[in-house]
Amino acid sequence: MRIGELSTRTGVSPRSLRYYEEQGLLTSSRSDTGQRHYSVAAVQRVSLIRQLFDAGMSSRVIATVLPCVDVPGDLGVAEETFTAMMRERDRIDADIAHLIETRDALDVLIRANSRHRAELSTLPEPAARLA
Repeated sequence: MRIGELSTRTGVSPRSLRYYEEQGLLTSSRSDTGQRHYSVAAVQRVSLIRQLFDAGMSSRVIATVLPCVDVPGDLGVAEETFTAMMRERDRIDADIAHLIETRDALDVLIRANSRHRAELSTLPEPAARLA
């Protein structure tokens, strides 16, 4: 199938599909006129790539993980992929910890702002104070 059909079937823009190829995540063959042609399996591959991107992985990490899918019986590839996935999981855990810290700091500010607003609501109106 050509790039437009793969784009339609996956919901991924042709520009993104070309980027996936540039990063070595997806392959195509070329016609005599230079048009990209993809196998039917490319639909599933693009879906997997999207899932990995949606999980927050970079194209570099995805390129490290995909060989496990391509060569499932190779222990060396499986070990390399496992190491990459564990590094990525550790990165995500660190991101989560940072987000929790940020949320907690925001909660402190929200509580302080709520107290401040409550105090302001008990003060007389500015016009009443001037009279």
